[in-house]
Amino acid sequence: MRAVVQRVTRAEVTVSGASVGRIERGLCVLVGVAAGDAEEDAQSLADKVVGLRVFEDETGKMNLDVKQVGGALLCVSQFTLLGDARKGRRPSFTDAMAPEPAAVLFEHFVTRCRATVPVETGRFRASMLVELVNDGPVTLLLDSRRAF
Repeated sequence: MRAVVQRVTRAEVTVSGASVGRIERGLCVLVGVAAGDAEEDAQSLADKVVGLRVFEDETGKMNLDVKQVGGALLCVSQFTLLGDARKGRRPSFTDAMAPEPAAVLFEHFVTRCRATVPVETGRFRASMLVELVNDGPVTLLLDSRRAF
């Protein structure tokens, strides 16, 4: 599984003009599920995301995780994170898992995160608009197959 994690002051996802998920301070997490991923990938990625120490402590060092600052997650499924654009100009998405099993693993990821912090989500397979204010900016790329 791959994730783009952004520290945000606020983030929101809308579908057909209606808000389906919104957070204030926290992390916006775009999640792509790769072919061959398993429940263990979802668990380890979730544990990594909620444990990331990317919020500043009283001395200004990134030393606190999202729970410690009373933040939340906005998790959005995004198969395009598995796009491969090495050949030509049109990305290939053959590395992405098929939608039905990907939805199951994405939900497992969300459930695991919810055990620790509040989580909002987008809508799987919907055309979504994601709006966020990146704080820092702080943006990290995580991949469960590369041991993060």
